[in-house]
Formats: sequence, C-alpha cells, structure tokens
Amino acid sequence: MRITITTAGSRGDVQPYVALGLGLKEAGHEVRLATYAPFEGFVRGHGLGYRPVTGDPGGAVAELLEAGLNPVKGARTFRRFLGQVLECNLTEYWEACRDADAVVYSPVGFLGHHVAEKMGIPSVGAAVQPLFSRTGSFPSSLLGRPPGRLLEGGPLGGLYNYLTYPAAEQLFWQAMRPVVGKARAELGLAPLPFLGPFADLGRRRLPTLYGWSPSVLPRPPEWRDWLCTTGYWFLDRPGWQPPDGLIDFLDSGPPPVSVGFGSMNNVDPEEITTRVLEALRRSGQRGILLTGWGGISSADLPDEVFKTDEVPHDWLFGRVRVAVHHGGAGTTAASLRAGLPTVVVPFFPDQAFWGWRVAKLGAGPEPVPRKKLTSERLAAATLHASSDAGTRERAQLLGMKIRAEDGVGQAIEAFHRYIAA
Repeated sequence: MRITITTAGSRGDVQPYVALGLGLKEAGHEVRLATYAPFEGFVRGHGLGYRPVTGDPGGAVAELLEAGLNPVKGARTFRRFLGQVLECNLTEYWEACRDADAVVYSPVGFLGHHVAEKMGIPSVGAAVQPLFSRTGSFPSSLLGRPPGRLLEGGPLGGLYNYLTYPAAEQLFWQAMRPVVGKARAELGLAPLPFLGPFADLGRRRLPTLYGWSPSVLPRPPEWRDWLCTTGYWFLDRPGWQPPDGLIDFLDSGPPPVSVGFGSMNNVDPEEITTRVLEALRRSGQRGILLTGWGGISSADLPDEVFKTDEVPHDWLFGRVRVAVHHGGAGTTAASLRAGLPTVVVPFFPDQAFWGWRVAKLGAGPEPVPRKKLTSERLAAATLHASSDAGTRERAQLLGMKIRAEDGVGQAIEAFHRYIAA
C-alpha cells in the first residue's frame, strides 16, 4: 500500500510522523511525508519518500510566540500564517497524495484529509496532543491546563474538561473556516456546516491515532474504538556520536541539568540564558544548554556549564539529573521515558497542558510559564526536581512503564484495523 503522511510545523510536528512512517514502512508499505522543505534531508535520511510543502517553520514559531499562552491570539495567528500558504499547500498535498492508497494526516496537515475525501481513499488522523475528541477526563490541550485545583477533579472538573472541546473546536474552526471552505470548493467538495464538522465526528467514526502514553494520559472511558491511544511514537538515533568535549564534561562531575527549549528560540534568548545561568548558580548545579542560545558563546560560560547544539534526547536524557524544557509533546515524552524529573517552562497552551500533566503525575514541580520565568523560580523548581525523593521515584516508575510500551507498533496495528474496516 502507498501511504502519504501530511504534516507541517516545527521539528516536533514532524519527528513523530517520521517514526510512524518508519513503522508503516517496516510493515511493508511505501511511505512518503509531505512537509516543509527544511525537513527534506531529515525525512529522506530515514529512508522515507518526501514531497515538498510551502511554509516556513521558523517563521511560524516566531509568530506564535507573540501569542504566547493566549489561545484566542494563537488561533488568529495560526490562521494568519497558515492561511497565507494553504492555497499552495492544497495543490502540493494533492500532488503528494494523487497515487496514494491511504492518507495519514496530522492536525496541522489537515488538508490531507480533504484531499483523501476527494480521492475516495481512506484517511486516518494522527495527533500527539488531545484537541477535538471530546471527553470529561482531561481538557483540550488548545486551552492549556485547568485554571485552578477546583477544576482538576470531580464533577466540576469533568464538566469543565468537556466544555473545553466545543470551545477549542470553535476557536480553530472559525479561524480556519474561510480557508477550509475555499479549499473544499476548489476540490469540488460540499461545504461544511457553519459550526464545523466536529460534532459529527463520532457519527462518522473518523479514526484517529493518539500518540501518547496511557500511563501519562489514560484513555477516556467514553472514547469508542475508532479513537486509539497507542503510546508515544519515538524516533531514536542509535550510534549517535557526541560532539567534542561533551563526554569529558559529563565525566568531570555529577550529572548536570539539561536545559533546552527546542524551537522556542526567538524570544529574548540572551535574557532567558542569563536567567538560566543564574538559576544554575543559585541551585549549585551543573548544566548543559541545548540549541537556541543566541548571543552567548562558550567563552562566556562558567566551567560548570556546557553549551552544545542538538543532542538526541534518547542519548542525553539517560546521562543527566533533571530535564528543563518547554513542554513540547515529544520532548516531554522523551524526558518521562528516561525517568527524569522534569521542569516545564511552557510558551504555548499545549505545552502548559503537558506541564500540568507532569506535575499532576508527580514527576516534576508545577510548570513555570515563560513570562513568569525568573532565576529564583527556576532555581527552586530544579532544586525540587533534583532533590525530592518522591519526585525522583515517581519519575523513575513512570519511565519504566513508558519504556515497556510499543507506541509505533500499536499505532500500526490500529491503522491496519481501521483501513480494513
């Protein structure tokens, strides 16, 4: 079977789908990814086919950073930058899918679903965060975490959680409705209702794979069998060789704190780095700074801190004491799998959601939002994560559960089940 995966966004929006694509390839399928040009080498380097899609992942992140944790501003920004390229994307996704037998689409690559509908071939959604599948068990990640402990459990919490989904649906749909309507008209498809297609998803039984661990976010009891929680989709890099000096630094003292904010490198990198360095000094801990630390050279750093570019999480996280990061779905998955106490500094609502889950599971302290980040708060959070015995034990037990799962394998089984249905 020829399968096209449509996705877009930052590295974190692409890497899980490369892992999923490799699983499909190992199952005997011919797989290609349709995504932004900067990821062509990454996709092809893993032996998957590739089709180009117009878009600038760095620019998209930079615009979304302006909205921060405000979901309304985020939806407007999402429409602004995505709406500019979706007309090109529609043609590109059509080209990428025209000889496919099935389509797997991410939330950002949602046009793949409409192309598959036009072609009359099956499509399967695939997401790494909860968005539109309604439940009272947890809120939609588009709205972040529940606003207070009163709404984290019991009937009020369940009602709040459920209501976040219609709210998230309309935030997304009303922002994208004109763009989607135009795309469907160009494909010759019927227009969708004014309030969107979401209320009808259950009746249509549209299959969706959810790539997170049920140990981190248990499967809601009301979800039917066309919604599948599979476990995480990890993409490891065995045999990776560290840069000069990194092994020497790791061997020269106690395990350090890893600090990295992924693609979130466009907002005050020098100011954030200064706060991180001061937090490490206050807490008396060594540190490794990962990518995006603009304006700071290695000569500016104390001996207790090492700066490096990208390091695979599966290699690094087994060698550090605490992980401090932005709370992206993939980075959170990697730090929890390693059994690491985790400190989340969220920039976006979905990152605040994963920070809430980390704290709720007792695998780290309460998240420290980027706009409230101070050296004092970060020092206190990292000290708690590194020294609290209960936190370390809970993180280690959670890591053992995640390592026992086979998220990609479960996703491939579910995909075959959905396609055969």
